[in-house]
Amino acid sequence: MFLVVRERVRIENENGLHLRPAGRLVTEANKCSSHVMMINGEHTMNCKSLMSLLAFPVCPGDEVTVECYGEDEDQALKRIVAFLKAL
Repeated sequence: MFLVVRERVRIENENGLHLRPAGRLVTEANKCSSHVMMINGEHTMNCKSLMSLLAFPVCPGDEVTVECYGEDEDQALKRIVAFLKAL
């Protein structure tokens, strides 16, 4: 049984999560076998789907929650949080 691991991250990129970084995020998330989700307010996005990420805007200064669950959930969370912090 897997537990959900989560961490809050503030988006510091002055353009938010637009097309180019969203595409790179999908590439990073797809390196993980776990489910990788991002929650912004009331919206939950699948980080392995570009369309899902682009459906709801993520603006500069937004605090999002990254949730991972699956075989490599801890490593997936570290990977995605590090990516978002480096934007």
